[in-house]
Amino acid sequence: MFIQQGDVVLFQGDSITDTHRDRETDTLGTGYVYIASSIFSSLYPEKQVQFINRGISGNQVADLEARWDEDCLNLRPDVLSILIGINDCWRRYSRGLHTTTESYLQSYQNLLERLQEHSSTTKLILMEPFLVPALPEQKAWREDLDPKIQAVRELAREYGALYVPLDGLFAAACTRREPGFWAPDGVHPSPAGHALIARAWLQAVGVDI
Repeated sequence: MFIQQGDVVLFQGDSITDTHRDRETDTLGTGYVYIASSIFSSLYPEKQVQFINRGISGNQVADLEARWDEDCLNLRPDVLSILIGINDCWRRYSRGLHTTTESYLQSYQNLLERLQEHSSTTKLILMEPFLVPALPEQKAWREDLDPKIQAVRELAREYGALYVPLDGLFAAACTRREPGFWAPDGVHPSPAGHALIARAWLQAVGVDI
């Protein structure tokens, strides 16, 4: 199995990963991290895996760069799962702050290079940023987001990471229920949306659910 005995599994990202986690007591939040770790631990309690959540609401990939030593490298994860990018798209339309695909790719690559320099054994899980077009104006966001998704795919291939195609999974899910069911504002998943992510993550690491 991808996750081994005694592994430290670190989740990194933005609000989708954060989900109001308590910093003081170091909880896992209420979203996909909590769901996936709970199911994994219930199925494999003997593995004694430690799950850590360091997602921070509002973060873009440059924010991860700024806190990478403290919130990643110093924690020495055996498995690192990253979901970042929707804010790099969203800020262009909400605040006029444009993160180019080239800049996004370079910053993301810097994270992975620094990780490899620090530990050549850390296993990677890259999750593609996604958009569920619950609002009419969000359809225009695809122009910005799609190239960033392609960039994450290229990085997954380059660094031999497990890849979780969340944008495609949500697109398929929207054929079963309307977009707002999965993410009311198009970005932040509903409980069902978080469960969808958790299931995809678990399947990626080899858990049969």
